[in-house]
Amino acid sequence: MRRRILIFSCLMAGASIVLTAVLIYMAVYRNFAGLLRREIATESDLIAAAVELSGHDYLKSLEANPPAVRITLIDAEGTVLFDSGWDPSGMENHLDRPEVRSALETGVGEDARFSRTISRQTFYRAQRLGDGRVLRVAVTTDSIFASLLGLALLTALIASGVFVSAAVIGTGVTRRIVEPINRINLDRPEESPAYDEIAPLLSRMKKQNEIISAQIDEIRQRQIEFRAITDNMREGLLLLDCDARVLSCNKNALRLLQSNADDPVGKNALALNRSETFSRAVERALAGIPSEELTTPGERYLQIFANPVRDVDVVCGAVLVLLDVTEREDRERLRREFTANVSHELKTPLTAISGYAEIIANEVARHEDIPRFAGCIYAEAQRLITLVGDIMTLSRLDEGGVRTPREPVDLGHLVECAIQRTRAAAAKRGIEVAFSGGSAEINGIIRVIEEAVANVLDNAVKYNVDGGSVSIALAEKNGEITLEITDTGVGIPASEQGRIFERFYRADRSRGGAEGGTGLGLSIAKHAMKLHGGRIEVKSDGKHGSTVTLTFPAA
Repeated sequence: MRRRILIFSCLMAGASIVLTAVLIYMAVYRNFAGLLRREIATESDLIAAAVELSGHDYLKSLEANPPAVRITLIDAEGTVLFDSGWDPSGMENHLDRPEVRSALETGVGEDARFSRTISRQTFYRAQRLGDGRVLRVAVTTDSIFASLLGLALLTALIASGVFVSAAVIGTGVTRRIVEPINRINLDRPEESPAYDEIAPLLSRMKKQNEIISAQIDEIRQRQIEFRAITDNMREGLLLLDCDARVLSCNKNALRLLQSNADDPVGKNALALNRSETFSRAVERALAGIPSEELTTPGERYLQIFANPVRDVDVVCGAVLVLLDVTEREDRERLRREFTANVSHELKTPLTAISGYAEIIANEVARHEDIPRFAGCIYAEAQRLITLVGDIMTLSRLDEGGVRTPREPVDLGHLVECAIQRTRAAAAKRGIEVAFSGGSAEINGIIRVIEEAVANVLDNAVKYNVDGGSVSIALAEKNGEITLEITDTGVGIPASEQGRIFERFYRADRSRGGAEGGTGLGLSIAKHAMKLHGGRIEVKSDGKHGSTVTLTFPAA
């Protein structure tokens, strides 16, 4: 700062001297040029009067005693008749000269021309004589540029002296100016003794300090929030630099990688997990190639998304997101099992139908057996239709394909309709079905709820004992509507209660003479309840019947 102040002071002093000298000389030169023009005009008038009076004799007398000015006599066609400085015979026509042309037109003409060769300026004044000729008087003097160059040395000497003086004085003044500024306490600028002129600056410094302090606190808070968010993420998050060192790592990343590192920051990421899959994901990301990998640390499935972080075109790190996809893989396994089960369940009735049909078609069956075979074909076809219908229903529920608008549903009336449909099957086995609870209204899709209730009720009859009973109770409490369906069958073993809602899973088929079903009824009921925001639960001691409870949110 001192150097800048000193240089600025010297430059300002020198520039002021130079500019002042130039402006003064220009003003003087302008006055001199005006005076010169007036003198030329006076002298031109005198010479013109002499030429008018004495004619060529006056001009001849000038050859012996040349005047201080240059005199030229030109005829009306521009031919030079006389010149006091040059031989007129070798001079070109002057009709194109501005001052001559103006004199011929108006009587008087003036012009000034600058010679780059000699850096001098010539003033011309021409006037028309009485006989039509033109008398021109010229005076040559230094141009303003040449004059300024002549003063350059003097100006430089003066400027040098001023520079030295300004340097000596500026050094002392600068020291006194800068010293109080150097003593300013940047932490508490408002308490520092300084000039009144910089008080606004100190005030702004104080405010800036407050803003910076607030921003630092905000950054710390954001770091705490970021840590809290990442630590509570289900996903694992790893930030790596270009050398695979860990910049940030949340707790779930360590858990998913099954790492015991206390503080992995600054360590190589490969120390967290040395599996080939994880190493490949890190290496590809740092090479600028996004990748997805699936690994299995322990009994879990781990999906790794690795993406490079770029600064323009340079890879400066990587971001790894780790997802526990065990549930997804389990669902995929269940889907494969479901496909296998569907294939098996469809194959069984189709094989029976094909076998009976082949016997009839080949005329192997006796005539009196054909009605029995046709009945078997019909029964297997009905079983196949029921199975396909259940599969389609379950598929629609799985994929959210049920788009029917919801409406008020009287659950009591719906239960009574389901009882009527199962009454014949129940009566055939001497099973009594009783319903209590009246009516309760819910908001939902009637055909989906109806199918769920019918499936549960069918199971209660199908897996009951001959001469048993089914009791249905409808109640509303605590903002929920519960429908309990209790049978007197042999119950469901505790080991099977967690699986009866799986697709195609059937408990012990030997219970109570039950007929084989599709194994999809309770799975459909579970999805139907989930679609309506409800739940389905089962209770049984494994020996003396079971109770299935459907719980709906009240309308």
